Amino acid sequence: MMKAVAVEPEVAPLAPFPRGAEVHVPVAAVPSRLADYLELTKPRIAVMALFTVGIGYLVAAGAAASLTALFHVLVGSGLVAAGGSALNQWLERRIDAKMLRTLKRPLPAGRMAPVEVLAFGVGLGAIGLAYLFATLPYPAGVAAAATFVSYVWVYTPLKTVTVWNTVVGAVPGALPPVIGWAAACGWARPEGGFALFWVIFVWQLPHFLAIAWMYRDDYARGGLRMLPHIDPTGGKTAFVMVLTCAALIPVGALSMALGVAGWLSSVGCAVLGVLFLREALRFARTRTDRQARRVLRASLLYLPGALGLVLLDNFIR
Repeated sequence: MMKAVAVEPEVAPLAPFPRGAEVHVPVAAVPSRLADYLELTKPRIAVMALFTVGIGYLVAAGAAASLTALFHVLVGSGLVAAGGSALNQWLERRIDAKMLRTLKRPLPAGRMAPVEVLAFGVGLGAIGLAYLFATLPYPAGVAAAATFVSYVWVYTPLKTVTVWNTVVGAVPGALPPVIGWAAACGWARPEGGFALFWVIFVWQLPHFLAIAWMYRDDYARGGLRMLPHIDPTGGKTAFVMVLTCAALIPVGALSMALGVAGWLSSVGCAVLGVLFLREALRFARTRTDRQARRVLRASLLYLPGALGLVLLDNFIR
């Protein structure tokens, strides 16, 4: 469900094999059924997504924060995220079978049946949404439903249609802190939720462009239309990376103007943004996989650092 919160992927060597060919992996690649179900939920991505949900709730609730409400929003959002990830793999099972980095997943490897994954994803998503609507103000459920639908049924199909899919996918990817915000105060003070949304929306673009560059050959095998697919020299990819990293530098000031944070996070976000931009500028000069990985690592430093500063700033104030 929550695209915004990917973690650094493992890099597999790209061995040549015919485009469009499907590669099957022995059943023994994953030792247990439980491990397969866990893999369907994309746990590393889910953990980062739930981190942003929690930040949204804690910043919005302030001194009125409740451990019970925090528990409810994390459990419900986690179930919805897990269901969305399973449905994403169900929709992309044929694509995953063509790419080296995904061909060992339960569906392309033949360890699970499509109908089983479909039922699992729909079930988790429905239970998660029902849980949110039953335990929290209804805007939290609405935000989670919008995230789920836009990720599974809008962003996922667009990945094979247009290079703009990354921008479209940044919308559901930036909604998790809005779920947390809505859990704390409903529709009240929407400017705070927008500030957190903006940070993650912009952050995703250089983050995922770095991944797309590193895996450009593999994505091309799967038929995914990423910007590096139509930009073999990397010039356009580098330009967008630099532009979006530069846009992150003033987000702390924007958050302060919207009443979400203070001077500490404003200055801290600017420093983190400059470090992120430095790696993007280096990629613009030397468009290599190694430098793309450095951009990716800088992005993984920026997001928890910036959101952590916003949270700390609110506790101090």
